[in-house]
Amino acid sequence: MGNPKAFLEIHRQEAGYRPIHDRIHDFGEVEQTLNTHQRREQASRCMDCGVPFCHWACPLGNKAPEWNDALFKGDWELAYQLLTSTNPFPEFTGRICPALCEKACVLNRYNHEPTTNREDEASIIEAAFREGYIQPHIPERNGKKVAVIGAGPAGLAAANDLNQMGYTVTVFEKNEAAGGLLRYGIPNFKLNKTIIDRRLSLMEEEGITFKYGEAVEPAAVAQQFAQQFDAVVISTGTPTARDLKAPGRELKGVHFALELLSQQNRVLAGMEFSKDERITAKGKDVLVIGGGDTGSDCIGTAHRQGCKSVTQIEIMPKPVEGPEDPQNPWPNWPRTLKTTSSHEEGCTRRWNINTLEFLGENGKLTGVKVQEIDWKPNPEGGRPIMVEKGKPEIIKAELVLLAMGFLKPEHPEYPKNVFVCGDAANGASLVVRAMASGKQTAQKVNTFLSK
Repeated sequence: MGNPKAFLEIHRQEAGYRPIHDRIHDFGEVEQTLNTHQRREQASRCMDCGVPFCHWACPLGNKAPEWNDALFKGDWELAYQLLTSTNPFPEFTGRICPALCEKACVLNRYNHEPTTNREDEASIIEAAFREGYIQPHIPERNGKKVAVIGAGPAGLAAANDLNQMGYTVTVFEKNEAAGGLLRYGIPNFKLNKTIIDRRLSLMEEEGITFKYGEAVEPAAVAQQFAQQFDAVVISTGTPTARDLKAPGRELKGVHFALELLSQQNRVLAGMEFSKDERITAKGKDVLVIGGGDTGSDCIGTAHRQGCKSVTQIEIMPKPVEGPEDPQNPWPNWPRTLKTTSSHEEGCTRRWNINTLEFLGENGKLTGVKVQEIDWKPNPEGGRPIMVEKGKPEIIKAELVLLAMGFLKPEHPEYPKNVFVCGDAANGASLVVRAMASGKQTAQKVNTFLSK
């Protein structure tokens, strides 16, 4: 630790976002960057706290104190080496991770000004690419082959580690390009897809083979892939979105969130859609059902498509307006109200709202009947009981986006050389958790094949 008093003398400084009037007109990344001097100053705030709760909170076990110290001292290459010793893709987490480490930071407990770990790691990896620290490493092959089914963050992490262990890795992806939700779920204004392509090019140089347009069914895994390969890793995510079976669901204008998000990302990649296929918020009143990150991404996308208005409703109660959450005290993750860059761009947000019916004329959506509800404790324990509170009302909408999460997939019994990881195993979660699961699964495969 180069400056033991930095956390007392230097306040937390975030890079912040581009001005709203500028960013809502394009899909460029909204987040800005600090200059090198400011970034090193922020890294200096990381204190020698004895027990690094940031390390404890991070699913990858990132060594934030070590690489922050190297960054503060100006040794960017050492910072890169320390960062990538645990994190295979800091360019992804440095942009989209909610930074569990920062909420567990001792400085968050001290004055709610934790170290800027997420931004620091993004700066480190970008410097590594810029300065040429990152070069392809082609390992010596051990003669064994592994198939990875699904090229999302879990599959990419597993493939990356297995490749470096010496296995010949082939990744099968049903879509036309790799990345999973990184590419088809997260908007470009949070993660530019050239960042994914840059990493994929490096992985290909290191010997990983990607096969696109290859949808592999569970039966094929057991009957074909398990025989052709020494091991198989299933990392197909959670492809089934949670639906809302309310009357009028079939009306034109009611879509799953990913229908909008994935199509918009494909449009930006150069794919064309007919007028009937195109899902757009242009000139429309938009209702987003679901209060999570996916719903937030829909809001930002709707603004950039030129919507008239956006309303977001959530069936659960409004979270506490932090910074502290009495139900989840430090160093646990506080379930407090989150205001994203998309929310800042303009959005009506409401909680404790239940959807009753989708309304329409001539087969097209015109509005949604909703009702304010409340929750009371369940005398038998478990999930609280929903009770009516207000009178039904109608929210005008020509486009509804369902962003209510995803269903955990069920898997048949596979042969012993088949491993399931990421969201496919655990249900929908964070990209950083998927990556951690991919790395852990790679170790399991290696242990299995080393017997």
